[in-house]
Amino acid sequence: MELAYIPSPARGVLYLGPIPLRGYAFCIIIGVFVAVWLGNKRWVARGGRPGTVADIAVWAVPFGLVGGRLYHVITDYELYFSEGRDWVDAFKIWEGGLGIWGAIALGAVGAWIGCRRRGIPLPAWADAVAPGIAFAQAFGRWGNWFNQELYGRETHVPWALHITSSTDGRVPGYYHPTFLYESLWCVGVGFLVIWADRRFKLGHGRAFALYVAAYCVGRAWIEYMRVDDAHHILGVRLNDWTAIAVFLLAVLYIVLSSRKRPGREEIVEPGASDTGTGADDPVDLGKDEGKATTDKATDTDTSTTTDKSTDRGKNEDENEDEDAEPSEKTESAAESAKKV
Repeated sequence: MELAYIPSPARGVLYLGPIPLRGYAFCIIIGVFVAVWLGNKRWVARGGRPGTVADIAVWAVPFGLVGGRLYHVITDYELYFSEGRDWVDAFKIWEGGLGIWGAIALGAVGAWIGCRRRGIPLPAWADAVAPGIAFAQAFGRWGNWFNQELYGRETHVPWALHITSSTDGRVPGYYHPTFLYESLWCVGVGFLVIWADRRFKLGHGRAFALYVAAYCVGRAWIEYMRVDDAHHILGVRLNDWTAIAVFLLAVLYIVLSSRKRPGREEIVEPGASDTGTGADDPVDLGKDEGKATTDKATDTDTSTTTDKSTDRGKNEDENEDEDAEPSEKTESAAESAKKV
């Protein structure tokens, strides 16, 4: 008797009347919101405008979903185009099946289009959203839990995943929860990128490349544990080969980029500081306000001093006039006495 295990949900969809709420789609949506929210905060901190990340995500997310689905369908084509299968199922994205490799690749194309329309560099935008993408993947992996898919080898560890479904060739039992392993790994990758970016001031796409390299390391050993059907090359799963190749490319980019363009971009969004929305604008605004206040105080003091000086001069003139009047009266009286 198993004393502890991770139970699988009885079903992966709930209905609000005729409206289905699918756990897989819900996890992806939460991940997208987290990525955009965190990416926006990091973008503004770098000197960009609020809302720019969301505007570009409008391009990147749909492209990423299409790319992720295409990668899955191409690499597992027998699930949709072999005998007895219905090719229409290839469009049922809510039933699971997104390849992160295709999602990142085609999502980058969508992001490039959005960045080009806004006139900002894609590498800087990618650096801002990198940890958010890792956290989004952490949420998205829980969609596999709702669908009872992508689990590892059979095990009896206390945190084993209890698979209860027998559809599509599943065998009920207790397995390694690889979805949980990858989710926790992605959380660690997200915090690693945040730390490294603060510590080393990563720029020109190197924060994004670090995310890619770190994710590939975890994906390689997690992929090795999985028991679902997959294509193999030289006895190694296709996704493991992909992870190795992408890891090497990411590391190569970090090395070459550091030599060619060291440091970090000073301006990530042209014109952002002119509209008062950049990260440095509150400081400059405070200086301007302080200067205006000082000038106003100086003008007031000068005006007050001038007015006081003018009033004092007028009073002195009046006093002199008053002092002069008795003398004039005395002289007039003396002249009258002489005439008499």
